[in-house]
Amino acid sequence: MSTTRVASVVLLGSSARGRRITAVHWAAPAPRVRIVVFGCIHGDEPAGIAITQILAARAPPSDVDLWAVDDINPDGLAANTRLNANGVDLNRNFPYAWRFYGRPGDSEYPGRAALSEPETRAAHDLLELVHPTVTIWYHQHQDLVDESGGDVAVESRYATLVGLPLRRLTRYPGSAASWQNVTLAPTTAFVVELPAGSLSPRDATRHADAVLELV
Repeated sequence: MSTTRVASVVLLGSSARGRRITAVHWAAPAPRVRIVVFGCIHGDEPAGIAITQILAARAPPSDVDLWAVDDINPDGLAANTRLNANGVDLNRNFPYAWRFYGRPGDSEYPGRAALSEPETRAAHDLLELVHPTVTIWYHQHQDLVDESGGDVAVESRYATLVGLPLRRLTRYPGSAASWQNVTLAPTTAFVVELPAGSLSPRDATRHADAVLELV
């Protein structure tokens, strides 16, 4: 007797202003791979949400455990700002190589301490729990795939699938991908820089297809 696979909505935490942070989870009973995809971490870079929404609505292969997180920074998205409501760049707030500089509201302010922000803790705790094979973080607006420090073959494969160049960008202190690549090795986390503006349905589907074809 066959059963229909159903996704669940999981509460990961809340933002600094109390907005819910959720993920759609397609659980696999015996996963070959685990994938986590974050559509938005900087509130003024939301194009990746179109990709995670497609992934959330589409059952992956039966041996793939998939977590689709539309938005880890709902306060920033609501305000159309890079930072969270505390004036922190969440992608400078992860523990690896974290260092203090600047002040709240600066474009890359890392917070008063690593994991000081509830949004960062929600993402961090999910990744530690899942220990994903691959994690993808969508950003804008450079139109490339970043060689982020994990398995370069995985990064290169994704770049080929979506037709973007593979480049190595600056590795900043406190970044999410660097933290995973060092702390949860040999898993792979990487950044995809989407173009400016919204993605067309065709482009969003191409990226969603690539996520699943990647593994």
